[in-house]
Amino acid sequence: MPEYLTIYLHHLGYAILVAALVLELFVLRPELDAATARRLALADLASGLAVMLMLVTGLLRVFAGSKPAAYYAQNWLFHLKVTLFVLIVGLAIYPTVRVVKQRRLAPGTRAAYPAAVRRLVAAELVLALLLPLLAVLMARGYGYTG
Repeated sequence: MPEYLTIYLHHLGYAILVAALVLELFVLRPELDAATARRLALADLASGLAVMLMLVTGLLRVFAGSKPAAYYAQNWLFHLKVTLFVLIVGLAIYPTVRVVKQRRLAPGTRAAYPAAVRRLVAAELVLALLLPLLAVLMARGYGYTG
């Protein structure tokens, strides 16, 4: 795969992730009807697929990109970026489990979501907004200790 396509897909994955998290925040309420719970599940699925796209293209960039993997290994900003990414994925586990359990409600029923679900999604979004800053700093050579 050409490197420009890998980079494009990596950025597209990020854009989809942020859009899906914003949508989840707008939709999430303490109680949702069945149709809204299904929409929430679609947004959650989009964020999960975006994370997978970012992971795959990120690995391609590290191991098959123009910079050697050693560059990334010696860049503390890269390590911070990966740590934030893992933290975002970890924070998503509980909300995703709640959303998946309630995505197939019968019409006329309501789904309850604890406040913690909305707080975790908000935390994911805040951390996700730091990722491009770290990427820009890395692209300018910051963080490299080699």
